[in-house]
Amino acid sequence: MPTVIRIENLWKEYRLGVIGHGTLTHDLQSWWARLRGKEDPNSTVAGIAAKSQKQIEGDRFWALRDINLDVQEGDVVGIIGKNGAGKSTLLKILSRVTGPTVGSLKIKGRIASLLEVGTGFHPELTGRENIFLNGAILGMSKHEIRAKLDEIIEFSGVEQHVDTPVKRYSSGMHVRLAFSVAAHLEPEILVVDEVLAVGDVEFQKKCLGKMKEVSHAGRTVLFVSHNMAAVANLCTRGVLLENGTVTFCGNQEETINRYLHKQSTLAQKAFSDRPDRGGSGDIRISDINFVDDSGNQLEQVGCGQSFTVHLKYQRSRTISSPEKVHVSIMVKTLHDVPVFQHHNGLTGDVFNSIPEKGEFVLKLENFPLTPALYKLAFAILMDGEYLDHLQDALELRVEGGDFFGTGKFSPASHGLLSLPGKWDVAAAA
Repeated sequence: MPTVIRIENLWKEYRLGVIGHGTLTHDLQSWWARLRGKEDPNSTVAGIAAKSQKQIEGDRFWALRDINLDVQEGDVVGIIGKNGAGKSTLLKILSRVTGPTVGSLKIKGRIASLLEVGTGFHPELTGRENIFLNGAILGMSKHEIRAKLDEIIEFSGVEQHVDTPVKRYSSGMHVRLAFSVAAHLEPEILVVDEVLAVGDVEFQKKCLGKMKEVSHAGRTVLFVSHNMAAVANLCTRGVLLENGTVTFCGNQEETINRYLHKQSTLAQKAFSDRPDRGGSGDIRISDINFVDDSGNQLEQVGCGQSFTVHLKYQRSRTISSPEKVHVSIMVKTLHDVPVFQHHNGLTGDVFNSIPEKGEFVLKLENFPLTPALYKLAFAILMDGEYLDHLQDALELRVEGGDFFGTGKFSPASHGLLSLPGKWDVAAAA
């Protein structure tokens, strides 16, 4: 696929509390340099490599630092990161709303942007008039816009108000119409920021479906969102931004896992330090280990691997009815979607006694989860009351494995689970 966006050594600097350079002469110098494609003479870029470890220096703030990125035609790229990571700034540069301080940006094709609610709308014009205005900005002819007009209005759901000035629209109506215009006027590149959060759930589904249609038509989509499920569902590639720098670019699932892992404190917090821990405390889990069949402790497990889960515990009082104790573990995705739960009440395994100090052991055969990062929760109950409970105990990384014994590994894109089965074919009766 040909490259439609190429970003090379791109930096973006802002001066805190300052608009312009302070003098007309400097502003004109910077404008003339940009017009000729030259470096801004008023930007402090000397020793830029030395600044890579700092985002703020004096009154200057580096929103983006040394961005290098290629986007191929037909890619659906999810750009994720914390607030202030530089996501919106990057999209504004791509949309030509603002220019880079240093570096080059090459775009092949017509680009449509939806960066903020009502972007490009004139408040005094009606919805219908703004459709034509936005189309003209994209370089569309009146004939091309008219051919799409009914479809745009129907998709937006603002038919009754399309001849009302948009200054009277709610934020939801703004974003519905703005997205509908941007998606239906057939740009080669569609850039969408987090504005979809404004719409209702039904419209968000329509938007995601439309973006899939756009990508399947061979056009390129750049999508910024904090909704990791939407990024995983829509995107084919992911870009992780941290402090204005690209720290990872690759498969969207791996990008999401890296981002969520960085946001998580599960691996750093001991169980005893967790304020979200519940239960009476009569039994407390002190550690969780994964051990393979040879007795080796595992840092991660493989799809199809057999291993045991060891939950070490300390009992603070005598348990009079150990047979009523249920020990449970639950595996969830990083989006908190339950994958499976396992407890001794389901298997019919009864504890005859619970020593003061010991471990609960669960043997798992042919672990079925496909490669990803998951979360593990545990609970200990007796007569329906929690003795110990922690929703997000630790992270569990699952690597690829030969689940079927054929040398073929199931990727995460095939779903969460690998299931045993046997294929055959028979003649119809």
